[in-house]
Amino acid sequence: EFAKEENSKELMLLVEDNQELREFLRSIFSPMYRVVEAADGKEGASKALKYLPDIIISDVMMPEKDGIEMTRELRADMTTSHIPIILLTGKTTIESKLEGLEYGADDYITKPFGVMELISRVKAMLRRSQKSQEKDKVLKLGNIVLDREKHSVTVGKEPVELTYKEYELLKLLMTNAGIVTTRELILDRVWGIDFEGESRTLDMHIKTLRQKLKE
Repeated sequence: EFAKEENSKELMLLVEDNQELREFLRSIFSPMYRVVEAADGKEGASKALKYLPDIIISDVMMPEKDGIEMTRELRADMTTSHIPIILLTGKTTIESKLEGLEYGADDYITKPFGVMELISRVKAMLRRSQKSQEKDKVLKLGNIVLDREKHSVTVGKEPVELTYKEYELLKLLMTNAGIVTTRELILDRVWGIDFEGESRTLDMHIKTLRQKLKE
């Protein structure tokens, strides 16, 4: 069994250049999700690659890089192309909404917006995203099989007992098979964005995971 830990909450990236609105959005969503903030599209794209959030809420009109440019960039990168993106905009024209959707946004909300509407849109988006990943409930790589639903791992036909962190580490690596996964990303996703421990913690878990998985 695996304990429900704080860093198992979904991770949201808020991209908004208006600090007051950004803080307001954080206050709404931080009780439900882990929240990372960015002040413009350039920082948003960088943090999306760094943290691989479960969902992104972004303003459209921003300095450095606007929300549509950021969306287009993230959709072109295989490591971020699957992340649901909701754009917030003051524009109300059909053309502006179609532009955002054309470049890969999943939803569009016009300012001013109702808080409950935004929350319900986020929850619906996360549900759809999770359903689309249901086919990946069982991960297979070589003779390793990881069952997300049962929280079990087998090598060949032999069950392998893993700790919570070892399981989460293996799941992250198998989900990103073939993609370079940095130490920083692993620590952020498995140990949490506020983790301040030494990277030797990761080395130790990699070592024990290798021992348990053997060949």
